[in-house]
Amino acid sequence: MAAGRLSFSNITALAPMVRVGTLPMRLLALDYGADVVYCEELIDIKMAQCHRVVNEVLETVDFVAPDERVMFRTCEREKDRVIFQMGTADPDRALTVARLVEKDVAAVDVNMGCPKEYSTKGGMGAALLSDPDKIEAILKKLVTGVSIPVTCKIRILPSLEETISLVRRIEETGVAAVAVHGRLKEERPRHPLHCDYIQAVARAVSIPVIANGGSLDLVKTNGDIEEFRRATGASSVMLARAAMWNASVFSDQGPFPLERVMEDYLKYAIRYTNHAFNTKYCLCQMLRDKVESPLGKQVQAAQTNAELSEAYGLQEFYRLTQERLQARRDALQSGSQPDRLVMDGDVATMAVKFERREYPPHITPKMFLLEWSRKEKLEQPQYEMVQRSQDRAFQSTVTLAEKRYRSTLWEKSKKFAEQAAAVVCLRVLGVPEGRIGEEDSGLVCKRKREGKTNGAAEEEASKKRHTAADLRQETDSSKAGNGGRHAADTPPEQPQRSGRARISF
Repeated sequence: MAAGRLSFSNITALAPMVRVGTLPMRLLALDYGADVVYCEELIDIKMAQCHRVVNEVLETVDFVAPDERVMFRTCEREKDRVIFQMGTADPDRALTVARLVEKDVAAVDVNMGCPKEYSTKGGMGAALLSDPDKIEAILKKLVTGVSIPVTCKIRILPSLEETISLVRRIEETGVAAVAVHGRLKEERPRHPLHCDYIQAVARAVSIPVIANGGSLDLVKTNGDIEEFRRATGASSVMLARAAMWNASVFSDQGPFPLERVMEDYLKYAIRYTNHAFNTKYCLCQMLRDKVESPLGKQVQAAQTNAELSEAYGLQEFYRLTQERLQARRDALQSGSQPDRLVMDGDVATMAVKFERREYPPHITPKMFLLEWSRKEKLEQPQYEMVQRSQDRAFQSTVTLAEKRYRSTLWEKSKKFAEQAAAVVCLRVLGVPEGRIGEEDSGLVCKRKREGKTNGAAEEEASKKRHTAADLRQETDSSKAGNGGRHAADTPPEQPQRSGRARISF
């Protein structure tokens, strides 16, 4: 391998685990001593639809799906040690995804060992083991198409001869390493691991072999890792469940108390706004047989990261983290250039935030845009809404005359998001938007601008009702945007612990 590229010799790795191998767990494993960390298997069809977004608030790189879900999130801390594992059965699509992520990860891995139906039904995972030609086509396409190392993870085949033949064929594609789970695709963790197969494979090829599958019987503590390496004759070791249960298995100073490990994990989950249900799932895996304890029941009942922080006495950490993240959002928004037009594909965008106080109570940009479209004899504007899962903020795209407009800033309510989109459209078109102090454009009739009708008293009452409704909507949206955190909660005093690693910004 070229200088500076990731080495797979004599390493200990966090194995790819669905719903576990997200950013908080990967960073935790690195903290405790893992050399390399794999993300969870991500399906190529979904990843190919993503666009890369630099998240300046979280200081991460996010790969975001069309529905605004973050499919993969990474950061500078793990850039030279994270391996992106994909599920694929198509060489061209695999290359598309690999090129999408190659600047942000250390290597790309192809899953050829997952026996679960969600992977195999598409011809991916362990289903590839019966199609060596496709395995060769995928790996060759990746090895020649990207600048970073390519690896794969397999399960053993029914006979040792078949297994060795397959791995030799894999080696010829030019991959940097192969991980071998020492079980057949029909076998489960309760079945004994075939260390002799891994050992035979390691002797048969010259590339590094990474042994996997020893968590239940062979690896319980850090001291067992080297014994597992020797028993399999492998160059390196990959741990899944042992690391999921207590990531301090990677530390030669461990194991650490589970309470500490869970708190350290939760701090990363809060810091990187990990989805609460994913956070809860990982905590429950760590609790194992204690999941029905008082703490376990509190974790299971939690619906937000704020509620999970209460279960672990981390309310103050949560509060301070939210304040810091909000301060970053505010700083970024105040430093944006609202009048700078940027094309995002076919969408005209500006960094515009709708400020209600800048407009008369009965005048809005949406109203001006509607009146202008009528004057120009166009179809009325159409608004599309999306909601961001991590903070439940909204973003709207308005379509007018077959052209689309959007603000790059997210709003706390659907109403404000539509108004921001209307502002962008009006500014791009050079049309007045109705702000206070703006010269009368004649777009909205004098009666509407001044709010005077024959039934003035009735309109005033109606205006008050609408204002109250707006306030309720904004309040509800604000609560939703805070992820359910109760601002009035007072966190209890927490005892100081010595020798604890601090997660900082």
